[in-house]
Amino acid sequence: MDTVAIVGVGLIGGSFALALRAAGYRGRILGVSAPQTLEVALARGVIDEGLPLEEAVRCADWVYLAQPIERILETLERVGALAGPETLVTDAGSTKAKIVERGRQCVTRGQFLGGHPMAGKEARGVAHAEAGLFRGRLYLLTPSDPAELETERAREFVAWLERMGARPVVLSPEEHDRLVAFTSHLPQLASTALAAVLEEQLGDVALRAAGPGLADATRLALSPFEIWNGILQTNAPRIREALDLYVTMLEKLRDSLEDGAARSAFETGASFARKLRAP
Repeated sequence: MDTVAIVGVGLIGGSFALALRAAGYRGRILGVSAPQTLEVALARGVIDEGLPLEEAVRCADWVYLAQPIERILETLERVGALAGPETLVTDAGSTKAKIVERGRQCVTRGQFLGGHPMAGKEARGVAHAEAGLFRGRLYLLTPSDPAELETERAREFVAWLERMGARPVVLSPEEHDRLVAFTSHLPQLASTALAAVLEEQLGDVALRAAGPGLADATRLALSPFEIWNGILQTNAPRIREALDLYVTMLEKLRDSLEDGAARSAFETGASFARKLRAP
């Protein structure tokens, strides 16, 4: 693998490039992004050169799409016509069924492999990219057929993920989208809803009685809608299922405030929280 093209050199794309370097990659890393983003990426040593999409894809052995979901879907149509027969095209989109289907349709000469690093932070942009962002984090891979992971280029990609310190896990695109609706999208919406209720009902008055628990619970509410709009649209049925079950649990808690029946939910919730934090 001599050349990697990062399309969307933001937090995730920039961190992927830095992680590759830190893991020992010595090839060229090309960037495709807005001019001001490329300027910062070059200054930080994230990429070696900024190029238009057409030139970068034609040069690349790997193409890493790290854009918002709607942009990934658009870019795949252009990339499919440019990728060579040995090119691996992968992405970092937060939902997978629609992206994998579009990749299968568009990338007919090279290979498309869906991916989703379970890493990030509230700050956006390449200025906040870091080489250790994926270390110790799950990296979900979503082939349309498990046999796709047996190609030489896919095995090489997985090996680099492991060198970065990521933990690759294989899921079907559909299984991925249902799981992250509960483990990622529901927490985001719960945090957003909590912060929105506090702002609408109490505003700054709430700050007079706010502790670190509230700060933890509303951390995800800092995430911008621009990032989440495409996620909500492309995974709506599964998110709706997760929200319905969450609302049902909240209603049970509401109805059990005075009779002690909330104990069961507290014990069940604590059990999962301990497992999540176990080493």
